[in-house]
Amino acid sequence: MTLIKSISGIRGTIGGKPGEGLTPVDIVKFTAAFGNYITEKAGNKKIVVGRDARLSGEMVSNIVIGTLQSIGVDVVDLGLSTTPTVEIAVPEENAAGGIILTASHNPAEWNALKLLNQHGEFISDYEGKEVLALAETLSFDFADVHSLGEVIKKDTYLEKHIEKILALETVDKEAIKQADFSIVVDAVNSTGGVFVPALLKALGVSKIHELYCEPNGHFPHNPEPLAENLKDLSALVKETQADLGIAIDPDVDRLCFVMENGEMFGEEYTLVAVADYILQLKKGNTVSNLSSTRALRDITEKYGGMYYAAAVGEVNVVTKMKEVNAVIGGEGNGGVIYPATHYGRDALAGIGVFLTHLAKSGQSISALRNTYPAYFMAKKKITLTPGLDIDQLLKSMENKYTDTPHSTIDGLKIDFEEEWVHLRKSNTEPIIRIYTEAPTQERADTLADKIIDEIKVILS
Repeated sequence: MTLIKSISGIRGTIGGKPGEGLTPVDIVKFTAAFGNYITEKAGNKKIVVGRDARLSGEMVSNIVIGTLQSIGVDVVDLGLSTTPTVEIAVPEENAAGGIILTASHNPAEWNALKLLNQHGEFISDYEGKEVLALAETLSFDFADVHSLGEVIKKDTYLEKHIEKILALETVDKEAIKQADFSIVVDAVNSTGGVFVPALLKALGVSKIHELYCEPNGHFPHNPEPLAENLKDLSALVKETQADLGIAIDPDVDRLCFVMENGEMFGEEYTLVAVADYILQLKKGNTVSNLSSTRALRDITEKYGGMYYAAAVGEVNVVTKMKEVNAVIGGEGNGGVIYPATHYGRDALAGIGVFLTHLAKSGQSISALRNTYPAYFMAKKKITLTPGLDIDQLLKSMENKYTDTPHSTIDGLKIDFEEEWVHLRKSNTEPIIRIYTEAPTQERADTLADKIIDEIKVILS
């Protein structure tokens, strides 16, 4: 069993012994700590809770909601929802914070508590550490019977979220309707099976082919929206002669597309395409993390904006976006963060803008993809001896490339003229992740292998 305690939340596999898996004991401990911390910080006793459709969701939700009641916190229960919908609901409800019950792209045996502040954004590094420390001491009182929190169930936020997207100046419902798209949706039997078709219908799409859209938590394939997991979607796009396919992860914050020929649009290019359209309408800056494609930089500079890189992690990207007043940002895993809606990855907002862009381009999705710079990535890792000083190893690599442009804000990223490599240590395993990007797949693989060989020399 596995239990991972990090600044952004608590995730683990369901069952096992307390402290070793995500058990009811652990759920109570961390929920109570977060509830006490965030309500005291915000000055009100209300928290929004929503969950994806995974098998353990109802059980975990019951424990979380009961625990919040037990510390005197009122709960706005959205029930089956999405991560971006909960992020929108927190400020709408004037709540102290939010808890999203989802393990994102992790398999069915996983679940997690993702923690939001009063702005509906992921809590900061400092706040996360404070919550974890409080969970270890449990230095607070539970409420007496006359001070228990109340539960308010609300099922209106699907409509509110869709209305917010329809109101965007970058979303043109009429253009989408006139394009008469035929779209296949793979929602991996989670809440996207409800939310995505509802959004598409609201956008005027009438030809919707639903694949794995029953929110029963029985994931028919690995829920991470990668090419190897989307073979059924690709096949159905070709079989139905659809214009495109849409895939999301269980909590609907990651978005990727399948082209009309059944091939992947590329999750790295979801953000690139959305940014392309937004920057045509409004000049501005963009942000992505250090492991994301260089294509976003190219597109940004094409329209006269400045591109900035942030450390990996949504909270880091959001912080940088606010700092540079970015008009669009996100992560290369299909995570689009569009401040005009809210500061969080939102597949639904991404769908609205992307379909508008595609409709107005008058092109097929594959033709649109061909208008963007072609980059290819390699993602590898090297396993290290437990106890090895990984920071010193990265320092040695930095010294080797001291005359080459590089960044150390998150591991080590080295920027060559046409290629880059990003080395990051894992927080949970004795490994270094090695990401490279180059104009061809062969060059990306070759660069990754070269860096691995150089690391092995240092270790020898």
